Amino acid sequence: MLELFTSLANWLTYDLMGLSPETKLGTSIHFFIEDTTKILFLLVVMIYVIALARASLNLERVRAYIQQKNRLVGYFFGSGFGAITPFCSCSSIPLFLGFTSAGIPLGITMAFLFTSPIINEVAVIMLWSLLGWKFTLAYIVIGMAVGIVGGMILDSIKGERWLKDFAAKAYQNAATEARNHTDNPEMPEAPKLTFQERHQFAKDELKEILGRIWKWVLIGVGLGAALHGFVPDGWFAENLGSGQWWSVPAAVLAGLPLYSNATGVIPVMESLIVKGLPVGTTLAFCMSTVAASFPEFIMLKQVMSFRLLAIIFVILLANFMVVGWVINAISPWLFSGF
Repeated sequence: MLELFTSLANWLTYDLMGLSPETKLGTSIHFFIEDTTKILFLLVVMIYVIALARASLNLERVRAYIQQKNRLVGYFFGSGFGAITPFCSCSSIPLFLGFTSAGIPLGITMAFLFTSPIINEVAVIMLWSLLGWKFTLAYIVIGMAVGIVGGMILDSIKGERWLKDFAAKAYQNAATEARNHTDNPEMPEAPKLTFQERHQFAKDELKEILGRIWKWVLIGVGLGAALHGFVPDGWFAENLGSGQWWSVPAAVLAGLPLYSNATGVIPVMESLIVKGLPVGTTLAFCMSTVAASFPEFIMLKQVMSFRLLAIIFVILLANFMVVGWVINAISPWLFSGF
């Protein structure tokens, strides 16, 4: 099926436009057409299917379920919920406030907030189509691990004491109310929807998500195409090779001033890996771009003190650097196909 997109790109680039596959421009245009058509097709199909399955999901029920579980299970569910929700770092803030107001521990809430911009169904679909299942599985595990570890650290240092006054008050009130309940109330039932209602929900979600991310697909694939066609083979390997330990921190710092979501950064990730940038260094750069960008921290400043922001910033950077170094060390075994 996916070979059809390669054939379409061949026809448009080399036959219709008359470009040569030996030129940088021809290579870039072919990359752009093939990846754009493939990604958009897969997004339309998979977003609809996933939305159809998620149509009856009740967020209040999810929050109540997480709240009743022990802390370790809570971290996993917080990170997992972040992984299946299609939010960027900035649009996750309202849900962060909702979780805090529900009295859910800060660590569980932050596990959600850390994971949500890194992983979503769009990112998984794109990674699977571009880089294969092994890379996709590793990316999911790593992204959730970053959220879980970050959440555990914040709970261990009682990070909720550094929330802004209004957020801290809402958290304390909800936590106190939860402790005063000796019996667990029944969780709200999920709504019973007809297939037509689920279909309409899926259509609306497809329209909303696709309308929000299509430009990121074009920007990301366009940048990836430029890297793919015009950057000499081996340049990244020579200048940011895995033997240079400082390349991972440099990649993390380089991603901070940038802002993208997982949708826009994944085609760039593909091109960087193809051009020889080590897998771990690439992953560290991309995670820094989507989960530790300045716009996200500007949004978080609305609900957190500078001290808590600084702690979160250090936790994320340390996690990304460790991820980069570890993946670079095991990449000959784990990613031998690349």
